[in-house]
Order: sequence, then C-alpha cells, then structure tokens
Amino acid sequence: MTMGQKRRLPAEWERQSFIQFTFPHKNSDWANNYEKNMSCFVNIIEKVAEFDLAIVGCDNIKNTQVLFRNHTKFPIHFVKVASNDSWTRDHGAITILEGDQPKLLDFNFNGWGNKFESALDNKITIELSDTLFKTLPIASKNFILEGGSIESDGSGILLTTTQCLLSTTRNSDMTQSQIEHFLKKELGLKKILWLNHGALIGDDTDTHIDTLARFCAVDTIAYVTCKDSQDVHYQTLKRMEDELKEFKDLSGKKYKLVALPMPDPCYDQKGNRLPATYANFLLVNDGVLVPIYGVRQDQEALDRIQNIFPKRKVVGVDCLPLIQQNGSLHCISMQYPSAVKIMLE
Repeated sequence: MTMGQKRRLPAEWERQSFIQFTFPHKNSDWANNYEKNMSCFVNIIEKVAEFDLAIVGCDNIKNTQVLFRNHTKFPIHFVKVASNDSWTRDHGAITILEGDQPKLLDFNFNGWGNKFESALDNKITIELSDTLFKTLPIASKNFILEGGSIESDGSGILLTTTQCLLSTTRNSDMTQSQIEHFLKKELGLKKILWLNHGALIGDDTDTHIDTLARFCAVDTIAYVTCKDSQDVHYQTLKRMEDELKEFKDLSGKKYKLVALPMPDPCYDQKGNRLPATYANFLLVNDGVLVPIYGVRQDQEALDRIQNIFPKRKVVGVDCLPLIQQNGSLHCISMQYPSAVKIMLE
C-alpha cells in the first residue's frame, strides 16, 4: 500500500461484483437432507442472480448446472472446487480496498473451532487463485477469522462478538487487545464494537454477529429482539440490546436501532431448537434477500427490513431447509465489491 492510500473493509450495501456460493454435495454434511437442501440452494442462487452475478463452486460442474433453469437476469457461473461444507461466508475471501484497488484476504478457517472437518474449505480461496481470482492479489493470513463473525460499516467501524473472536479454539495465543490491533491493521479499522451478550440456541459458530446484529447504514443497526420473557433467549438478547444502545460511532453519536422479531421456534427432527434469525439477510445490488421460515413473524420481519431499505427490493426466501443445518441465507453466501474484477472462462 503506497502513501495516501486508505485501507478499508467495504460495507455490504456498497455496489457488488458478484456473490459466491459453495454448492452442497452428497459426500458433505448435507447428505441426510440433500434433495431439499439442493432445491433450497438452487432457489437462493437463482434469486441472487436476479440482482447480481452468482459464482457457484461445486464438485461437478455438469451435474450442478443442470439443476438450474438458466433464465435469470444475471449469469450463474460455475467453478470446480473440492469442499467439506457450504458455508461460504466463513471460508470465502474477505475483500479489503486499498484506495480503489481490491485485495483478497484469505484467513484460516478451522470449522468454527475444530467442530467440523474443514481442510478442503480452508483451501478454496487459494484453489480459485488459479482460475476465478487469477488476476487478483491474494494475501494469506495466519489468523482464524470467519466472515460471519464481523460486520463493517464501510467507514472504519467493525461490529463483532467477544464470544466468537475470543474463543479459545481460534486464536488462543492472542489477547483481546492483540486481536484488536491485528484486525485494525489488516482491515483498516478505527474502532471495534464488541458485544458481550447475545447468542442463539443451536448456533455452533460460537455466536456469529450475522445472526444477531447487522449494520444497515453507517448510523443504523438492525438487531434480533425477543419479547417473550419465558423464552430462553430473553435475558441475553435484552442485555445485547442494552449494549447496542450504548454504542457510539466515530463522531460520538449513538446508533439508530431497528428491532427485528424473533421467529417462532424451529426444531430439528430430534427436537433441538435451531438458530432461526431474520438478521441473516443478504444485501445484493438494489435488493435484500431475507430468510423466512414459514412462521407468523415472517411478514413483520420483511416489513421492518423494507422500512430500513426503502429503495431496495426486499425478497423473502424460504430457508427452513438451511436452518436444519444450523445456518441461514447470509451464512452460505459471500459478496465481493464492484472493484473485484474476475475473468470468466
């Protein structure tokens, strides 16, 4: 980076080049519910392609292509990758801008603290450096970081959780101040807002921020709230709300907070509660895709998010199959800002 160039982590609402996915396969964690999840992925990717170019990493291009209808507004491009799982938010590259030049940062991914096999997922960005990313600078970083654990306002403020970033199964050799210093340097940050409270039952990421609270503008944060005092989430989400009310931006102003409803509980086949959340929405060019779960709060969540983004088209997407795998819409996707130019073969 030359003198005068400003490093920053773009916000998700900035113009995008494409959205990246890793498609599930029968030898992955998705095997038990493969057909339903395959249809869910196809639906989500085709909805994304009404707004953005979609890049789909898959183990067999020909077999994956035939699942799609090929009449979306923007292309769906397929690249061959070997994968363990499909949570692209956490194994995909994180893009920073130096001036107007993009750089892809390839952080280590260890399956959310060695809970799941992740060696193949951890290699995907480097694997794509020979194809999709061959004209782009990529820097590998010896630091464990998942995209779902960080939220950027695009102007130097990062929102995250202590429970995830200070987990002993990630960067246990570093203190909070060392982690903060590292992230500020690598991502061009001025300030980090740490949430100490908030967690969803069934979330095996150690509390990713993208399940709880999201920057929607430099002055606005949408967050999950729970009104039912008998719900297991009530106390911790109330404490999270109290923390959010005290957060200030770089000018010392408090944030405009928009509460998102807690969906009615969703359960897996064994009766375990799943981490369903409307905070796991995905911003695309001129639109917002919002996960819905077939519950009574779906419409309220869509209305709230439409109010936040009045100029964008808000689209509800059925994510009930995804939540059975303990994740949702934002978790399976990674956006790349418009400065990232790729070569499609």
